[in-house]
Amino acid sequence: MATNESISVFSSASLAVEYVDSLLPDNPLQEPFKNAWNYMLNNYTKFQIATWGSLIVHEVLYFLFCLPGFLFQFIPYMKKYKIQKDKPETWENQWKCFKVLLFNHFCIQLPLICGTYYFTEYFSIPYDWETMPRWYMLLARCFGCAVIEDTWHYFLHRLLHHKRIYKYIHKVHHEFQAPFGMEAEYAHPLETIILGTGFFIGIMLLCDHVILLWAWVTVRLIETIDVHR
Repeated sequence: MATNESISVFSSASLAVEYVDSLLPDNPLQEPFKNAWNYMLNNYTKFQIATWGSLIVHEVLYFLFCLPGFLFQFIPYMKKYKIQKDKPETWENQWKCFKVLLFNHFCIQLPLICGTYYFTEYFSIPYDWETMPRWYMLLARCFGCAVIEDTWHYFLHRLLHHKRIYKYIHKVHHEFQAPFGMEAEYAHPLETIILGTGFFIGIMLLCDHVILLWAWVTVRLIETIDVHR
């Protein structure tokens, strides 16, 4: 009975969202986005899209989202909003953070990203425009990925803080005096893999189009950079 009621509620909610969506005006960016997407499909292989495309999306968004926090340190007006005013990060530490990030992104994360192509091939995940899910379905699946990743991160993060292993792995992430946005993915390579696994679990369970991978990357980067700055 409870299951039937849950299905009924979910169906009603889906119909309500679809109805609201039908009332919304056409998105002026939809046609340019469609043209760009089809151009990408016609000029690049699935491997290039899933690997290099995903890497480019990650790198551009990561440093773009870090940029405001980085620039704020040069704006006197913004300094009054800094929580830990007595703990500025030095240029040396910020440069060190940047170098470690590049190593993690290209030597640790890129090999993992390469696996997304084989994942999409094995499970026949579509790339085409016609089967791309509507915005509200993307949001729902991103929310599901967030719940899964947050649960994974909570328990594994607590484990990495265990006194017997903290100094070997997670201590690297806490090297700086105060958190800043670019530090979000500054971590020991093992931590990158351990905590990063939670990101991919949601994709493996909920992905129905390659666009979800990029949408989820966007949501996750906004969240993790925001909590570190």
